[in-house]
Amino acid sequence: MTPLEWVLQLVLLLMLAAAIPFALRLERALREIRRDRSALDSSAQGLGEAARMAEAAMVRLRASAELAGRQVAERTATAEPLRDDLRYLIERAEALADRLEGLVRAGRPLTNDAPRAEPAPLQSQAERDLLRAISLGAARTAR
Repeated sequence: MTPLEWVLQLVLLLMLAAAIPFALRLERALREIRRDRSALDSSAQGLGEAARMAEAAMVRLRASAELAGRQVAERTATAEPLRDDLRYLIERAEALADRLEGLVRAGRPLTNDAPRAEPAPLQSQAERDLLRAISLGAARTAR
């Protein structure tokens, strides 16, 4: 072997010795990438499972909301006639209250000094009940 060949082989040996630490660092980095890749794959599977569960929950939630909407609509439809009946009864009650107030005012004496006229004999139980209610109402308001 010639001295040139020895020099070339020595240079090659030094280059190989310099490449070994780089190869070791590369091997460690590849090992970490493989480990991270398996963790990433398991995370992706977990994410896919979570997405499927979220979709199923969303479908159940939508079905529950539709059912609740139908129930509210049914109850509203049932309540509307009752509301109309109550409105009618309130209007009638107000009219009757106005009439009763007028009768109470008419039944009260204008002054306490005026002689009271004897009431005419009552003809029905309803008239007697009305007179009793008027007198009780007048006594309560006087207190």
